[in-house]
Amino acid sequence: MGAMRIGLIGYGGAGRGIHARLARAAGQQVTHVVTGRRADQVAEDWPDAVTVPDVDALLAHVDDLDLVVVASPSGDHAEHALAALAAGAHVLVDKPLATTTADAERLAAAADGRLTVFQNRRWDPEQLALVNLLTSGELGTVHRFERRWERYRPQPQNRWKENDVEAGGLLLDLGAHLVDSAVQLFGPVRSVYAELRSLTTPAVDDVFLAVTHDGGVISHLQAGALTGAPGPRTRVLGSGGAYLVTSYEGEPTPFAALDDAYEESRRPGEPEHEGWLVRGSDRTPVPRPAGGHGDIYPTLARWVAGDAPVPVDPADAVATARTLDAARVSAAEGRAVALD
Repeated sequence: MGAMRIGLIGYGGAGRGIHARLARAAGQQVTHVVTGRRADQVAEDWPDAVTVPDVDALLAHVDDLDLVVVASPSGDHAEHALAALAAGAHVLVDKPLATTTADAERLAAAADGRLTVFQNRRWDPEQLALVNLLTSGELGTVHRFERRWERYRPQPQNRWKENDVEAGGLLLDLGAHLVDSAVQLFGPVRSVYAELRSLTTPAVDDVFLAVTHDGGVISHLQAGALTGAPGPRTRVLGSGGAYLVTSYEGEPTPFAALDDAYEESRRPGEPEHEGWLVRGSDRTPVPRPAGGHGDIYPTLARWVAGDAPVPVDPADAVATARTLDAARVSAAEGRAVALD
């Protein structure tokens, strides 16, 4: 199979800024795009691509497509993905799969082996490095996992993500990544306690989740847009030590000085690091694994060709949706919510 022929629904921040960019880096080809006002950008980026006004017009070309990518606003994911599945396409849906558990379950039921979800952060070096540490046993018995996705944006952007109180906000946007990462590492969720606030936007922009996993690990997951001093990206506490990631993808943080000092003094031949193995005052750099979140697109190509299993099982996204729905109930009622 040559380059995948991709039909892209949406050409905004997710469609153009993420999916088209990663597809190009992986040698794939965007051939059809649904867009109402960004045809000039499509022509600039993909001169041979066909722009169409709506999803029905895109699916009229389904026989010319290997993959349909749903990168429309989250509130439209279920409708657009169901239509693409009904047309016989392989479908990648940007996270979240859907805005409610009920819609996520509908999509999973219709998947027929042709649906996956853009949980690309499973391929991040920090996630892969942590998997290696857990496998090696260097952390001992883990009792707490912390991950933060914090930024300082006192002047919010004026987009649907900030303004749509039902389908926007950080719980659905970044929370979907945070919950998926925690579950992949430490297993199914037993209960969730949540604090959700809207500080600068109509949609939720301040998120704290305390997730208890079936195995007993407690995950503290945070996302915020009004965090003047973003905390360490990842901290994992175990009986044998801790794993610490101080910074993330260039986001400003006061903890980045730890990484800068190491990289400035790193001698030739010493590996780049992806965080630290910490035991009290002892700090050892953890080598950065090969790969990155863009690896999901080569994985998608193998899946579409029938040479690899589905990259992300839709059932995983249903479990994430169930956790996020429970978080809403928890925040509204001020209590921990058990998941069946």
